[in-house]
Amino acid sequence: MTDVTDVVDVTDADFEAEVIGADLPVLVEFTADWCPPCRQMGPVLKALASEEGDRLKVVQLDVDTNPETTNAYKVLSMPTFMVFRDGEPVKSMVGARAKRRLLEELADVL
Repeated sequence: MTDVTDVVDVTDADFEAEVIGADLPVLVEFTADWCPPCRQMGPVLKALASEEGDRLKVVQLDVDTNPETTNAYKVLSMPTFMVFRDGEPVKSMVGARAKRRLLEELADVL
């Protein structure tokens, strides 16, 4: 088992391999450099990645540089969080939130 303590950046090019093909459920944050709430979520996602890394993969996708994936999942607001399991989006949440609340909302998909 690899110790993943960091949030991985994914792109249109590797989304299929990193997210759709992942063994674990994947939490994708659709983010943007110009989005203050997205930056706020950085430490929360890092903590989540280090605490739940054995049960959940945490990645982020920059919406400005990856329009294909962003459009494919009809993401309009940042940050949007999507949980993928077995290649399918099973949950979607919009907006920054505290780590505790994020964990509560992820409980049913972990």
